Amino acid sequence: MPPCNLTSLRPATFLLAGIPGMEKLHIWISIPFCAMYLAALLGNGVLLLVIRTERSLHQPMYLLLSMLAVADLVLSTTTVPKMLAVFWFSAGQISFGACLTQMFFLHFTFSAESVILLAMAFDRFVAICDPLRYVAVLTPSVIVKTGLFALLRSFCIIFPCVFLVKRLPFCRHNVIPHTYCEHMGIARLACADISINILYGLAVPFAAIVVDVVLIAVSYVLILLALFRLPSRTARHKAFNTCGSHVCVILLFYIPAFFTVLTHRFGQEIPHHVHILLANLYVLFPPLLNPVVYGVRTQQIKEKVVKVFICPKSRLLQE
Repeated sequence: MPPCNLTSLRPATFLLAGIPGMEKLHIWISIPFCAMYLAALLGNGVLLLVIRTERSLHQPMYLLLSMLAVADLVLSTTTVPKMLAVFWFSAGQISFGACLTQMFFLHFTFSAESVILLAMAFDRFVAICDPLRYVAVLTPSVIVKTGLFALLRSFCIIFPCVFLVKRLPFCRHNVIPHTYCEHMGIARLACADISINILYGLAVPFAAIVVDVVLIAVSYVLILLALFRLPSRTARHKAFNTCGSHVCVILLFYIPAFFTVLTHRFGQEIPHHVHILLANLYVLFPPLLNPVVYGVRTQQIKEKVVKVFICPKSRLLQE
C-alpha cells in the first residue's frame, strides 16, 4: 500500500481545550484573569496617555517605557480575549491561520520586550555612568532605531517558526491542551519528527534572550559601581529609586518567562494544568504590574498622573 502524503494534511481548525482537568473551574478562574486584563489595559493606557500628553516626559527613558507599555498591551490582547472566550463560552475553535498568527505575535512580542528592556538598561547606564553625554548618545533618532531594531530582530527570530509549523503534517487529533496557541503546543500535535522545531524553538529565541539578560546584568554591575562612587546621598537615592523600578520590571518579565519555558520543556513531573496556569499568568502579570511599578516608584510619573487626571477634576469642582 503506497504511503500517504502526510505533507498535505493540515487541519482547518484547532480546538483550544483551556486548562485540562480544571474545566469545572474555568468560570471562577476567568474572574481574576479578566480583572487583571482590564487593569492591565487601564494601567498601560493611562501610562501611554500621560507620556503622550506631557511634553516633559518626552525623554528617552519614558519613550522606551511607552514602547514597553505598547508591547504589554499586544502581549495580553493577543492571548487573553480568546482565553476568556474559552472559559466563558467554550469557544475554543480557532482556524489554522489564526492559530499561527496568535503564535507569531505571542513569541514576537516576548522577543521585542526583551530588546526594549535591554535598551532601558542601556539608558540607565548612560544616564548614571556618563551623564554628560546622555543627550548626545540617546537622541530621538536612536530611540526610533532601537524600536525598529526590536521589531526587526524579533521578526527574524520568530517568523521561521511559522514555516516550521506549516511544513508539519497533522493526521492526529486537533485539540491543543492550552488556552492559546504557542509553538511547541502546535508542533506536538504533528504526526512527524519535530526535532527541528524543538531545537530551533528552544535554541534560537532562548539564546537571543540569554544574550539580552547577560548584557542587562553587565549594565547593572557597571551602574552599581558608578552609584557607589556618587558623592551625594540624595543623588544615590534618586538613582537607586529609578533603577529599582527597572529592576523590578526586569524580574517580573524574565523570571516567569524562564520558569515557564524551562518547566514546559524539562519539568515533566509538574502537572500539566500547573504549566498552563503559569503560562497564563505570564501573559497577565507583567502587563498588569509594569505600569504599577513605574507609577508608584517614579516620582515624575506620579506627579504627571495627578496633573492629568486629578487637577482637572479639582478645577471643575471649584468652578
